[in-house]
Amino acid sequence: MGHVVGLSQKGATSVGLAALITWSAGVLAGLYMLLVWLIENDVTGRHTAPSQLRVPVIFGHLTLAITGLGVWVAYLLLDRDILAWVAVATLAAVVLLGITMFARWIPVYREPLRPAAAGVPTGSGRPPGTVLPAAGMSTAEQALAVPAESHFPVAVIAAHGLLAGATLILVVLTALGVGRS
Repeated sequence: MGHVVGLSQKGATSVGLAALITWSAGVLAGLYMLLVWLIENDVTGRHTAPSQLRVPVIFGHLTLAITGLGVWVAYLLLDRDILAWVAVATLAAVVLLGITMFARWIPVYREPLRPAAAGVPTGSGRPPGTVLPAAGMSTAEQALAVPAESHFPVAVIAAHGLLAGATLILVVLTALGVGRS
């Protein structure tokens, strides 16, 4: 009577189920940020500054997170230790991509982007936070142009990161057998 119906007793420890909850909540927070990014991202480049987050990194992060969550559910259902370790490896890759995106987001949060002035060097020699004006943008539009990720609520980013860290710890503890009877 000490286990959830349909889940194996060994895999479905309270630590394993807590990992399922934190992983699911983290995915939901990530999907919220993806939705904000998609809504705010102007792919034509006419009204926003270019995103500092790369599309392959964003969708790789999302794909790995959802795939890893599926592997974790399979582990809880099938109780195969190899699935727990595959989930750990997948989650580690998810966390590394997340840290990469977080590092690229910090300058956007700390310093609003400024349009490049005449005579300001472009490329790697330009000052941090400077973007080249998009074609067809007025000076007023350039002054308001910010990348899509500048609209992420800081509380959601913090919660997403904390959930990811907690999930990684819980998944590793479960894979190591903590909480098994």
